[in-house]
Amino acid sequence: MTDYAEEQRNELEAIESIYPDSFTVLSDEPISFTVTVTSDPDENGEIVEATLKFTYVEKYPDEPPLWEIYSQENLEDVDGEDVLALLQQQAEENLGMVMIFTLVTAVQEKLNEIVDVMKHRREEEKQRKEAEAEEAEKVLFQGTVVTIENFLTWKAKFELEMSELRTKRQKEEEQGGKLKLSGKKLFETDHNLDTSDIQFLEETGNNVEVDESLFQDIEDLDLDEDDPDFDPLDLGSDED
Repeated sequence: MTDYAEEQRNELEAIESIYPDSFTVLSDEPISFTVTVTSDPDENGEIVEATLKFTYVEKYPDEPPLWEIYSQENLEDVDGEDVLALLQQQAEENLGMVMIFTLVTAVQEKLNEIVDVMKHRREEEKQRKEAEAEEAEKVLFQGTVVTIENFLTWKAKFELEMSELRTKRQKEEEQGGKLKLSGKKLFETDHNLDTSDIQFLEETGNNVEVDESLFQDIEDLDLDEDDPDFDPLDLGSDED
């Protein structure tokens, strides 16, 4: 007949000696304890850690112990599920034998794999960002390939912006009194301009002063109207 209690006590002493700094007894009835498992650090010193809680059942090791992830560090939920699935697999494969050391060792290896995956993910993310930056630089120097679709989109946007700009400028000029009109528009909008010259003459009394000294007395002019070469336009000429 198997003495389960003795097997459990012996294993507990062995686990405590193997993991003195990460082993903690939580209770004696039932026997419950934790073992903290830490991955090897990566090149940046980052680690993944999981504290496993084990509880012996009455017929352990013929029946698997109870386990759970008691606490964790840098362990994502999906990776935690993988750790629990691994514990289930290892427990089934080692029924009938004390298995805590085997379970902890399997989790240790799993955490190291998770660290490697994290490193690989960081490298992929770095490469992705570098590729995106390189592609953005190519677009900057090569420009965007013009298609009918993007040209029509640009044209519609450009015309809308120009229309809004013209409307804005016109409103600003109207509000500032700077709207310029052609001569025709001025006469069409201000009918007082039609009578401005007439009104000016009426106000001055049609009196226009003429300097008679500017004109020569016609009686003093020697006109030879019988001369066939006579040209009244030559009268003002200085030539004889």
